[in-house]
Amino acid sequence: MVRPAGRTCFEIPKQALCISLVFTIFVRLYQRYEYMIDLQVDGISKSFGDTILFADISFVLEERQRSGLIARNGRGKSTLLKIIAGEDTPDNGKITFRNGLRLGYLEQEPEFPDGLTVIEACLKRNSEKSAVIAKYEKIMLHGADTDEMQHIMEDMDRLDAWDYENRAKQVLDKLKIKNFEQQVAELSGGQKKRIALAAVLIEEPDMMILDEPTNHLDMSMVEWLEEYLARYTGSLLMVTHDRYFLDRVCNDIIEIDNNRIYRYKGNYSYFLQRREERLQNMAAETARARNLLRTELEWMRRQPQARAHKAKYRIDAFYKLQEKAAAMRDDSSVSLDVKSQYIGNKIFVMKAVSKAFDKKTITKDFYYTFSRYEKLGIVGDNGTGKSTFIKMLLGKVAPDNGNIEIGETVVWGYYSQEGMVFNEQMKVIDAVKAIAEVIPMGGRMLTASQFLQHFLFAPEKQYDYVYKLSGGEKRRLYLCTVLMRNPNFLVLDEPTNDLDIDTLQILEEYLCGFKGCVIVVSHDRYFMDRVVDHIFVFKGEGDIKDFPGNYTDYRDWCEEEKTAQKTVETKNTKTTPEKNNRRNEAKRKLSFNEQREYASLESEIAALEEEKTQIEELLSSGTLDNDTLMEKSVRISQVISLIDEKTMRWLELSEFA
Repeated sequence: MVRPAGRTCFEIPKQALCISLVFTIFVRLYQRYEYMIDLQVDGISKSFGDTILFADISFVLEERQRSGLIARNGRGKSTLLKIIAGEDTPDNGKITFRNGLRLGYLEQEPEFPDGLTVIEACLKRNSEKSAVIAKYEKIMLHGADTDEMQHIMEDMDRLDAWDYENRAKQVLDKLKIKNFEQQVAELSGGQKKRIALAAVLIEEPDMMILDEPTNHLDMSMVEWLEEYLARYTGSLLMVTHDRYFLDRVCNDIIEIDNNRIYRYKGNYSYFLQRREERLQNMAAETARARNLLRTELEWMRRQPQARAHKAKYRIDAFYKLQEKAAAMRDDSSVSLDVKSQYIGNKIFVMKAVSKAFDKKTITKDFYYTFSRYEKLGIVGDNGTGKSTFIKMLLGKVAPDNGNIEIGETVVWGYYSQEGMVFNEQMKVIDAVKAIAEVIPMGGRMLTASQFLQHFLFAPEKQYDYVYKLSGGEKRRLYLCTVLMRNPNFLVLDEPTNDLDIDTLQILEEYLCGFKGCVIVVSHDRYFMDRVVDHIFVFKGEGDIKDFPGNYTDYRDWCEEEKTAQKTVETKNTKTTPEKNNRRNEAKRKLSFNEQREYASLESEIAALEEEKTQIEELLSSGTLDNDTLMEKSVRISQVISLIDEKTMRWLELSEFA
């Protein structure tokens, strides 16, 4: 072998090795920085008076990362989201966003400026394009003069707003927002929440911050939103107590616990597993630290002269060990030890109950006998009459026909969707004392203060004013006032809104063992699956289906029915198999009428194309009066639809021509 002059036999392999190494480093760096950082939170803290919500917390949110934020009520979830969205300021630390990042923020309780219509509120974020679309929708509804109509259509073309308008209408339709011209001020809090959610989704920002997005949505909306966010390509930071939603949407969980941040790279199921491991490790580590502290404490208690020559590092280590051993996790939880009163065999009987509002039917000749210890879930789209059905049971709304017989031993406990109206200037303990000074619980009598402690209201918290409570704490106080009456028939209308996951889990356990009757209206599928024995499905117009099973059972049954229906339709439309004998195989021929239709379609399509061209020229001429302009705008849409329809028919017939 002739070696090249001036080279050793090892030089070429070394070069190849270097190239390979550089390439490997480049690939690793690319993989490491494949996703840009959308959000960086550096050492932020927040407190209100003596209450520390979180201290010196830091985390990043990468591009396409979908994080769920979990903490107990009152621990600062909504406050943290407000700080990140720029609606509040931290005590210290800083928030940094990627340059050019477009942020969408959904508040827990959104408010809108006075005078906005629904369409204006939904499109207010993308200022110029949204204003043009809102004006276009108004003109199409109420009309305008020729110049104004011509000008708005030019603006729609210039801003390429047609696709944006179409996307907006699709989102609004899924969230069942229909009346675009209604004033936002006339809407309920739940309707405002849906409009605010629509505004964020329509904008399609690079990053979404969503505070309780599933509140006030019915189950079909929740499932649609779940699918939408699962396909969303931006980053997401979200607070929700819907555990199925967290599991299916999020790939990362951030937990605030004892004023600190803990991160779990996985969905909600993964979080539950790793969190339990963390708590067990923390408990074991704290126990070891306390055992070691006893030895070190004895050493520290000796006379200073005895340890003057000892290393200073051991003294410093002692104080760190003391701090570690003193670390106590707050394991307190809501105690639902409330006992229900005796309930007899007769609960309630509905006989031929009918109810309607104007032309909207809620129930029609409805019969039902409720059994002892029955646990019923009620589901259905918003506006199908679920809350009205409950109010008829409670005597708050009278049926139009029929009657409802209630058992003598029934003691209602009603947790309404709207919630109890508290005097915001009243102290927490006074709100409870206004109902009862002493409450029976677990076979003993408790004072109002003792009872509140079972619902995690510490003595100092009991003397706070109601307006200082978070949304979840107000809900917890409301639940406290419902259960303190010792009901034997609980009616819970959307009980899961704003309650933290820990409280929901305890409430689920309580309801499963509750020695009484339960009716639950909720969009929380996990909660329904845990609690109810069967469900009423409100389909609208008085159609109520009684399904034996929980919500997941019902959804599985619906999917099976759809699959079976598709199979039947496929069989019905399937053509007769062709004969195996190829000599007898013949191509289907057009009938006489189909031949005539096929011959005429070409001329019809050509005529429609010509009409479309003429209308386009007229619309762009600027010479049409307002009425004609509106007429031609409607007609061109019809012509385009006809062209598509007839073209598809021509293609279908051409296969056999």
